[in-house]
Amino acid sequence: MSEGCTHDCSSCSQNCSERDLRIPANEYSTVKKVIGVVSGKGGVGKSTVTSLLAVAAQTKGYQTAVLDADVTGPSIPKAFGIHTRAEGDEQGLFPAETKLGIRVMSVNLLLDKEDAPVVWRGPVISGVINQFWQEVVWGDIDFMFVDMPPGTGDVPLTVFQGLPLDGIIIVTTPQDLVTLIVKKAYNMAKLMNIPVLGFVENMSYFECPDCGKKHSVFGESKIDGISSELGVPVLARLPIDPKTASLVDSGAVELCDTKNFDAVIERLAK
Repeated sequence: MSEGCTHDCSSCSQNCSERDLRIPANEYSTVKKVIGVVSGKGGVGKSTVTSLLAVAAQTKGYQTAVLDADVTGPSIPKAFGIHTRAEGDEQGLFPAETKLGIRVMSVNLLLDKEDAPVVWRGPVISGVINQFWQEVVWGDIDFMFVDMPPGTGDVPLTVFQGLPLDGIIIVTTPQDLVTLIVKKAYNMAKLMNIPVLGFVENMSYFECPDCGKKHSVFGESKIDGISSELGVPVLARLPIDPKTASLVDSGAVELCDTKNFDAVIERLAK
């Protein structure tokens, strides 16, 4: 790949397709499937969805890991109630383990203080992501979910090019603005030849606990139209659930009900 690469393969004379740009995993790690969880913008619940996917897979008997690639806004450790620092030896860094045994690596596990800001430029952040893949002793993993930062910048490019992604899941919400940006995330993935496995619509509706009626708090969903237009399935529609929000905030995401993801994990396992 040339230094002036625009990542637009359609107008490029280089034969990058014949090269493997992926970086090797740690020699003590075997990861069967790597799934990126992305969003076009922040605030749609991407990290929550990543955490719930990991919990659902782990409870179904799969050894699961989460690579927190959202370096400047890491929230995975908080969701799982992890406050320890990562340790390592000559083999590499060891991921933290949650109560259910999910293996997690995040920049927050390397900082002296959890609330310390990560004021790094793009290349440094990209280097950290590569280190998380290459220098962490993940062990034998069935599913690794990569929680990526929102947008289409340096870190998504690093993950798309450097990690052996089996595909991505795009998280969205019903708002019109998010709908537009979803297409940007989709188009970036297609440009990089990464399979888009499906959409998860978060905050899709609120179900009244008294009458059971569903209310479209953020407007009527347009995900079916996008799904039809792009040929990408809708994997799940998640309601606004105060209980789930409370459990995530208190570091107890593993106590959340993950039944909405049972069929998703079965689909990913095929």
